[in-house]
Amino acid sequence: MEAIVADSPKGGAWGGGGSQPFGASYGKMMMWFFIMSDALTFSGFLGAYGFIRYRFLDSWPIADQVFTHIPFIHGDYPMYYVAFMTFVLIFSSVTMVLAVDAGKQMQKGKVIVYMGLTIIGGLIFLGSQAWEWKTFIGGSYGAVQLEDGKIVQFVDGTGHQVSLESFAAKDHGERVQQTKSNGIWFVSESALPAISLEQVKEGFANSPDIAMRTELINLDTKEKTIVSREEANKYLDKANKVVIGANLKENEYGKTLFADFFFFITGFHGFHVLSGILINIIIFFNVIIGTYERRGHYEMVEKVGLYWHFVDLVWVFVFTFFYLI
Repeated sequence: MEAIVADSPKGGAWGGGGSQPFGASYGKMMMWFFIMSDALTFSGFLGAYGFIRYRFLDSWPIADQVFTHIPFIHGDYPMYYVAFMTFVLIFSSVTMVLAVDAGKQMQKGKVIVYMGLTIIGGLIFLGSQAWEWKTFIGGSYGAVQLEDGKIVQFVDGTGHQVSLESFAAKDHGERVQQTKSNGIWFVSESALPAISLEQVKEGFANSPDIAMRTELINLDTKEKTIVSREEANKYLDKANKVVIGANLKENEYGKTLFADFFFFITGFHGFHVLSGILINIIIFFNVIIGTYERRGHYEMVEKVGLYWHFVDLVWVFVFTFFYLI
């Protein structure tokens, strides 16, 4: 039996010859395929974050109590700087739209200006994210870790968190870093914290105006539970170390998984922003030297614009799921 193959005239749909099915070029179709696959990747990450957070809903760190800093300004400004970062990234998406529109009108000068503003916006966002990472890793107030891995923090009479330095007793002697040779044989410290556990215990005993709060959250008030002095002393008896800042093994803000997801999700998105900035810079210089003027179109600006809008949209979801909810 002979197979019957339908002839496709050269230049027809899917028949080669420069055809553009659905009115989109090959390059734009491939960019859409990449965006769809990458969207599924981010959906998986955010979905995993949602499942884990739901699992620990009553003890998950509260974003408003973690991201409270602004560069060069001391104080408690919950989410202000993250909101600023989000505004900058969204504004860069607007300038990218203007660059694409100017390219369609073959206005080289405007494309240069708007793409330049887009790159500057991306750099501000990426620099802000690096600063946020540095602040998150360095820590804000410090906390104490219990034997079961849970974190307890300290607050003043108004319920605002206070740093360990503000009430810890002074160091009365030289502290020695624990290593496998001079401590428990299987335990070593990477670096000595600025304050010892003994100083925290002594300072807490001498500060009746300081209270302790646990990871447990009152789901009605959305606030962490403040325990009595008697309960606090019982917790301190079960404490095993002082925690300053956050990394993949310990986290002064609460659950270690919170820090793990923070580094992974925001880091993965930051890598996308960095990639977009580098691609934008390449396209930007091609615009300056007239590459797309000679081609007679600015489709490359449109394709990189699709990627940039996707990166901005992903951040809106990250901002909503990780910081706001």
